[in-house]
Formats: sequence, C-alpha cells, structure tokens
Amino acid sequence: MFKKLAFALSCAVVFSLTSASAQNSNLEKLGGFKTTGTPMMEPIPQTGENAEALKAIAAKIKVPEGFKVSLYAIVPDARHMAVGPQGVVTFVGTRKELVYSMTDRDKNRVADDVKVFAPSIKMAVPNGVCFSRDGHLYLAEQNRVLWFPAAEFFYEGPDVAAFAIVKEGELIPASNESYNHTARTCRVGPDGRIYITIGQPFNVPAPEVLPEFQRLGIGGIISMKQDGSDRKIYARGMRNPLGLDFNPKDKTIWVNDNQVDGMGDTIPPGEMNHVTGPDQNFGFPWYGGGKTRTNEYKDATVPDGVIFPAVEQDAHAADLGLSFYTGKQFPEKYRGGIFSTQHGSWNRVEPVGARVMFTSLKADGSADKTEVFAEGWLSEDGEYLGRPVDVQVLNDGSLLVSDDLAGAVWRISYGTK
Repeated sequence: MFKKLAFALSCAVVFSLTSASAQNSNLEKLGGFKTTGTPMMEPIPQTGENAEALKAIAAKIKVPEGFKVSLYAIVPDARHMAVGPQGVVTFVGTRKELVYSMTDRDKNRVADDVKVFAPSIKMAVPNGVCFSRDGHLYLAEQNRVLWFPAAEFFYEGPDVAAFAIVKEGELIPASNESYNHTARTCRVGPDGRIYITIGQPFNVPAPEVLPEFQRLGIGGIISMKQDGSDRKIYARGMRNPLGLDFNPKDKTIWVNDNQVDGMGDTIPPGEMNHVTGPDQNFGFPWYGGGKTRTNEYKDATVPDGVIFPAVEQDAHAADLGLSFYTGKQFPEKYRGGIFSTQHGSWNRVEPVGARVMFTSLKADGSADKTEVFAEGWLSEDGEYLGRPVDVQVLNDGSLLVSDDLAGAVWRISYGTK
C-alpha cells in the first residue's frame, strides 16, 4: 500500500511541476502572440436560485433616500475591480487563482456575461486590477505584475496578449512570501506610474525584519513605470494597505490600512491615510492604528515626521476598497468625495462593518465627515450576509460594490437610472 501511495504522490508532484511549466510556457506564448490551445471557460450562470437569493440580500441593504441596490453580477470570490475606460468590460480580481470579466452587453445595467479572463495563465492571488487611462490593464498578484495591453478589446477568447513586467518572485523576495496579507491593489497615477500596495505578513513584525521591509517597500506603497522599471518606494509605515485612489483635484493618494489585531474590540482604530508626497511614514509598527502604541514597540523611539491618519475608522472593521466619486449621477453632496468599503470584523466579540462608507472633503482637500452610506450585509443577529470588498464608479455614475462572501457585485444607483 505504501508503495502505491508513494507512486501516487510522485505522480502528483510530476503533474504539478508539468502544469506549472506549461503555465509558464503559456505566458511566453501569449507574449509572442501565439495560441496556447486552452479552451474557453464556460460563463458563470447569472440566473436561477442563486441569483434570486442574492437579489433578496440586495433588498435588505439600506441606502439613503433616492438610492437603490441591485444585483449587477454573480462573480465567485469577487474582490478588487477595474472598470474599462471605454465601458466595455469590468475585470474582477480574487484572492484565489482566477480573474473574471463582466460584460453588460445590452446596457441594462446588469452583467449578462461573466467568465474567467485569461484562463491559460496560472495566477496566484490575482487581487489587484487597474487600468491606465489609455486602456492598458495591469494585474498585481501576490508576487508578480502582469500587463495586458489590450484587455478591454481582446478578452473574449482564452488567449490574450500578456506580459510579466515584474516577473514571478520579483515583486518581493520569495523568502518574504506568506499566506498572510497577500492581496495587492494597484492604480495608475496621474504621472503614468503604477502604484501598488504591499502588506507586510505579520500582525506586528519583529524589529530585525524592519530594515529589509523598509528597503523593499513591504508595508507601504511602491511605484514603477508602466514597463516595470524604475521601482521606487512611495510610502512606508503601513501594516496592510489595500484600496487606494488619487484625488482628481490635487493628485494626492488616499489609502486604507488595516490595523493591529488582538488589542481589544475597540482599539486600535482603522486608518484612512492621506499621502501628500513621497517618502512619508505612517507610523506602523510603532503605532498599531491612530495614536495607539503597539505593545511590542511601546518603548521604542518613533521615527521623526510620522503622519497620523486623516480618518480614524472603527476598530477591526477591515476597511478595504476606496474610490473617489467622479460620476455625475449622484447628488452634488457626493461628488468629489470618497466611497470606501468595510469588509467586516473577524475577531471582535461584537462584530462591526460590512458597509459602504462615504467621506466628504473640505475645500482644502482634507477629510471632513465620514458617514455610513450603505449597510445591511451584517444582520441584527450578527450574521454576515455579505462582505463588501471594493467600490468602483461605473461609467454611468453608479457604484459597483464587490462582495467575496456572497460571490456578487452589487450596483448602487440613484433615481431611475
């Protein structure tokens, strides 16, 4: 029996290595504009019992008067999203191995075609998707960055032009890979550079690892040219930064950062940080969130110039996605403000989160007030009906909200649109 087991295990290892080799070969073929022989994945069904159950959840979400929530698409494990500049397709990343495309062909504001994007490429935590203004799609995986130069127009088939601008194992050293805080997000900035968040793997890291983390930009934001060159560290002192966006008015970055666990239900606060220029430090691990010192670094000297959060969020609400509202469908109050998501707590005795928040800005570009915009994914009984991840503005001015628990993308619209 043991011989049979050993043979089976050896076959499994050979298959795994062969599969990985084939996937690497596929990426090379796609870069050479050659076919891979990969069959097209079947579309995800958008009707049936699952769709009806999700519509029932949408009906329970509370939003301000005049707004409504509807089911836009069924997308398994839906995480961060990128809306195509031409309004043709929206891409949805996951924390697993797949990226999905959503297409609303009849423009009734419901996706009628959802399928796997680039199925011939083996991916690892393909969470972060972002577009340049001229239609180039970038994908930040756990430890690689891919470039799809014409994804919005060549996404229908299994093969699409694809290139690794940061090769596997070169976004961070392989020795720093972890199962924790592996999801990256990205944005192409007004300067044409790609900005990528990189979380550090620990709750609170040991002092001996900090020099390497700071040198590599782990626990912060890095930037690079669109060909992957000229990598620079843009911001430091973050624990697990996720959603980020640029204020269209002053071109500064706003980013959510998830803070230290295990300090209690109500501390430390989550952070929405305002990055006004390069080389700024936002205080982690000396601070666990806001001005709350970590136990591990309570006696350590804090670096000069630490910047405290622009907005302190509810502790452990897990603030993730963040987008400036650039549409015109919503009332004036919301234009130019920030919509963000709370994924929901996992280690609080009293759960909190699973909401979409709105932060208005003052005339000088600083944060004004933060309020709940959409809630109801966390029931009164403490059961999560969904966990919002990302929020993006659709071309018609409505909001898309991804949800990796429900496996859905919700649409929030105003009026009759």
